[in-house]
Amino acid sequence: MRNHEETTGSAVQSVDRALTVLEILARVGEAGVGEVAAALGVHKSTASRLVSTLAAHDLVELTGERGRVRLGVGVLRLAGSTSARLDLVQEARPVCQELASDTNETVNIAVLGGRSALYIDQVIGPSTITSHNWVGQHIPLHATSNGRVLVSELPARERRATWGDLTAYTERTVTDPDELDRLVDAAREQGYAVVQDELDVGLSAVAAPVRNAHGEVCASMSVSGPSFRMDAERIRELVPSLLSAADEVSSRLGWHRGPAASAPEPA
Repeated sequence: MRNHEETTGSAVQSVDRALTVLEILARVGEAGVGEVAAALGVHKSTASRLVSTLAAHDLVELTGERGRVRLGVGVLRLAGSTSARLDLVQEARPVCQELASDTNETVNIAVLGGRSALYIDQVIGPSTITSHNWVGQHIPLHATSNGRVLVSELPARERRATWGDLTAYTERTVTDPDELDRLVDAAREQGYAVVQDELDVGLSAVAAPVRNAHGEVCASMSVSGPSFRMDAERIRELVPSLLSAADEVSSRLGWHRGPAASAPEPA
């Protein structure tokens, strides 16, 4: 009986410590394992095991700096049913609704989730008869306009590490790293990315970056629809409205475009 109670007590303590790690990262943004250990009052090896366990469930992730971690996309997945309360979704939703209404197409919001784009909100356009529900799904970065926007400001080496497997989903999927670099660089320069028939035949999309108060790309917003309707001319028509909407969400998050900057003209 005592052994059972001791085992149960140890498990409860581990859960308590793991939850405390999440609370610490929620408060400070990111921290080293040593800092986590100090905050918990445990040995660094204990903190390292806790972090590794949380990372295995995507609840924390490495920041790129040695030994430093932050909250992972698993936290967002757990938030699932309450995602509308998250600042990004809450601020973006009315803008997405207006954009979907104006364009008659589907509008999506995605964030970087490790080596994929995690879709966190979607508004179906009035003219859409059927549409796949992308919310909560991890979508390949290299084969989507949202994905290319999300990695557009990462250093080249980090970007290539983020791509993961460059799977060809259709005959039009770009899988050459050099060509992807060129396309992403072009997307960064012009302010939006276009993908046609690369993830699914018959599906096209154009995406633009959403920025946080520091001017960093924190999400992407896309307008997607059937390729027969979203040809090159139609996409050019959609770009100004998309850029304006993405800027509006960015403004709601605290970012303001500098006076010398202006929205790029669609190519």
